[in-house]
Amino acid sequence: MKILLNSLFFIFFLSSVSCSSDSEDAVPIQEFKLDAVTIDGKTNQDLYVDVNPTSSIFLKFSDQIDQATIIENIKIKEQSGQFLTITPVYDGHYTIEIKGESVLKSYTKYELLIYPNLKSKSGNKILTGKTYSISTTIDLTDKFPRISDEELLDKVQSQTFKYFWDFGHPVSGMARERTTSGDVVTTGGTGFGVMAMIAAAERGFISKNDALSRIQKIVTFLDTKCTSYHGAFAHWVNGTTGATYPFSQYDNGADLVETALLFQGLLTARQYFKSSDAGEAQLRSDITRLWEAIEWTWFQKGGENVLYWHWSPDYGWQMNLKIAGWNESLIVYALAAASPTYPISAEVYKQGWERNGAFANSKSYYGYTLPLGTEYGGPLFFSHYSFLGINPKDLKDQYTDYWTQNRNHTLINYNYCLTNPKGYGGYSADCWGLTASDGNNGYSAHSPTNDKGVIAPTAALSSMPYTPEESMRALHFFYYKLGDKLWSDYGFVDAFNLSEQWYDNQHIAIDQGPIVVMIENHRTGLLWSLFMADTEIKDGLKKLGFQSPDI
Repeated sequence: MKILLNSLFFIFFLSSVSCSSDSEDAVPIQEFKLDAVTIDGKTNQDLYVDVNPTSSIFLKFSDQIDQATIIENIKIKEQSGQFLTITPVYDGHYTIEIKGESVLKSYTKYELLIYPNLKSKSGNKILTGKTYSISTTIDLTDKFPRISDEELLDKVQSQTFKYFWDFGHPVSGMARERTTSGDVVTTGGTGFGVMAMIAAAERGFISKNDALSRIQKIVTFLDTKCTSYHGAFAHWVNGTTGATYPFSQYDNGADLVETALLFQGLLTARQYFKSSDAGEAQLRSDITRLWEAIEWTWFQKGGENVLYWHWSPDYGWQMNLKIAGWNESLIVYALAAASPTYPISAEVYKQGWERNGAFANSKSYYGYTLPLGTEYGGPLFFSHYSFLGINPKDLKDQYTDYWTQNRNHTLINYNYCLTNPKGYGGYSADCWGLTASDGNNGYSAHSPTNDKGVIAPTAALSSMPYTPEESMRALHFFYYKLGDKLWSDYGFVDAFNLSEQWYDNQHIAIDQGPIVVMIENHRTGLLWSLFMADTEIKDGLKKLGFQSPDI
């Protein structure tokens, strides 16, 4: 019995020692994971934007790596779906470097793929696969030789002007809506084009007689072929027949805002062609007849103290859109008040446009007070369209100084792009400007409150009078750095999105026109001087309570 007990104790002792030894010698399985991805100074992001294509990609792991598994499990795929040939450099410890130079291309989208069969030196597979999106930045080399700023402004004005001159409709002479519009011409865009022709004549891009002939062609078409509605014209017109192209189902008649933008240009032409020459006298007479035929008061919809945007012979006031501030439409009320035949009263302006002061803002954004308008000021064309002719310098009323309004609106837009709260690619002091334009997902009124990553050159360039340094810096970037993507026979394409690596191939009349006109106003004030010299315009602005040295 004693021998048996001793034997059992010995066995138990050996078992205990054995178990204790196994427990102490066991090594826990170490997780193998990717600790850090660093690309162009940015670490551990799912999306890497504006990556310099010469940058290296550094992958730092938690353990040493089995080199035999690297090539098959670390890959870079281009947006086309093609896998790149890469040579990862392993430092023998925890880090792999992939050299971007000679592998990554400028302005291209890639995916960095880490597959789950990547192993550590001890044989552990990585915990999970991972995909990282990489967008390289543009090639920042100059695409065109450097020229003086004055030469560059000449080039931009002359090339952009060609959209209206070379691409104008052959029958009507009016401006096509956009590159692909065919016979569809735009009323407001034609007004911009007329002003661009005046600037072009003064700069010697065309002769004054050629400008006279083209503008007379447009005016004759409007007078003899184009359908009008109580003197107002439609938004879109068939450039051959003059018939209305519906803008939408119920918008198949008059568009008062487009009509006002057209006549801003035509009244400027009436001032420019002032000689006793028979041709110039005929043009002035024809413009005056069309101008005096516009029944501005009709658009009060039976006497309301507001103007309405649309009227249709088929649907009447179905659109039911009031023209109310603050937006691009100040010019409508200015012309309606100036009309020698169907003038509106100051009360219509006060209640309809000013909304008895409700159009005011007075908030501060990025340190700039915005006197009028919506949050952050809206798209930049609000400070362009009405001010192609109306000179905002020293223009004041009880609510604001309009130079301050437009400059601060532009600086808010500029600073929003610098702040770039949504992290879009390319936004910077070189690349800014949100306004209505094409986009990679369609046309939209881009602004700080509707930011989709789309920059339109017209936004910064048409703001040249308000922000000359910031706008010129943007022009340098658009032309010298992005010129291979943006520059064309008709100036800059309409828009681009660097995050999506999308460049438009279209031009739009209402975006091209302000570039020519506002650059000219910045350089010489030509269009402002002509429009503000019109005595009817002076009287209309005075009636509405404006003060300006020009009136």
